[in-house]
Amino acid sequence: MSSRPTVVLDASVGVKWFKLETSQVAALALLARAASGEITLAVPTHFVHEVLSAVRRLYSSADVMPAWRHIEASGVTVIPLTTEVIAEAARQCEALGCSFYDALAPACASLLGATLASADARAHGTYPGVHMIGAEE
Repeated sequence: MSSRPTVVLDASVGVKWFKLETSQVAALALLARAASGEITLAVPTHFVHEVLSAVRRLYSSADVMPAWRHIEASGVTVIPLTTEVIAEAARQCEALGCSFYDALAPACASLLGATLASADARAHGTYPGVHMIGAEE
């Protein structure tokens, strides 16, 4: 990574980049902070799959490629599944009481010593230091 603070995004935040709602502003602000060099953004591999699936569901198949280009241009670091990530995700499942799928972003944040940003209070609300996006909704 870099010497800048890292923020690991759950896919629930990435979906907000494309979904018109009040908390979209807060989600897009993370992109602006990354573009200005203030922070580095990182995401688990499944982030891309989940966000593009939501774009397809919300809009159309024709919107998937522009959304992908937006994600690609954002400069996020995509963290691959490794034995270490899988082991930490299993630990996070127990700690947070969430599904394995939902535990991947907290696992990445934990391994990187990063802040977790999420819009999923049910899955991530008890993660230490989590930055909740749109918790008021």
